[in-house]
Amino acid sequence: MMLQIRFIVLALLLLASGMIGGAAFWWIDGRMGEARTAELPAGAPVDAVPLGRLSLAPLVGRVAPAVVNIAVMQPSPFEQNPLLRDPYFQHFFGVPEEAFAPRLSAGSGFIVDAELGLVLTNHHVIQNAQAIEVTVGDRRLPARLIGSHPASDIAVLQIRAGGLSQLALGDSNQLKVGDYVVAIGNPFEIGQTVTAGIVSALGQGRRGGGPSYVQTDAPINPGNSGGPLINMRGEVIGINTAILSPNGGGNVGIGLAVPSNDARQVMEAIVRQARLR
Repeated sequence: MMLQIRFIVLALLLLASGMIGGAAFWWIDGRMGEARTAELPAGAPVDAVPLGRLSLAPLVGRVAPAVVNIAVMQPSPFEQNPLLRDPYFQHFFGVPEEAFAPRLSAGSGFIVDAELGLVLTNHHVIQNAQAIEVTVGDRRLPARLIGSHPASDIAVLQIRAGGLSQLALGDSNQLKVGDYVVAIGNPFEIGQTVTAGIVSALGQGRRGGGPSYVQTDAPINPGNSGGPLINMRGEVIGINTAILSPNGGGNVGIGLAVPSNDARQVMEAIVRQARLR
């Protein structure tokens, strides 16, 4: 009798553990951050649903099409030197002709108005540009500078194309230290890259009338400038602008972004002055 009771208790314990274990597999869909049970649809392949796995893939899939790469042709520093434009001094200082060729630089940006083709980026990305080209997916489009604001490091471009996606600017005043964020851009010109981290600090680095920055440990590097810092709702809450790094090296976990509320005010002022609407 005692053996039968023990067997029944053991069977109930195994059943209970199986039920608990089955309910413990969750995944985050990324769109609103809510947890959902991962149920495999009938007839779907085994890998169709990321069972028991946290993933930002659904979020990235929605926002990435609105993130663009920006290529800029800028005059050579030698070309901007009036002394070196004189052939005599050019020969005297031994400056080769190729030193006067235009420079190519790259950055990132994102579309904020698909109908008007408005792209938000950093001022320093397009500074002194002779020509600007924006890459959207596999399309390369010429862009014109609508206006920029050096103090806040914000610039607005315009492209002409159909079928564009856009991103919404969120409320950066609602940010909290510890919030998860995603950065998308074109670091070192290797192509669109996604990194993730948290908001590390708020109100960093106010100087010269410029904005106070959002600090993040989401890895950003040269080429990420102008790209979006995105919250878990898919809203842009910052424009990646700078990194703090010893000896001018790469990312060490201190990235700075212009808060979206500051960027919105500057963008709206530029658009009003340009009378696009």
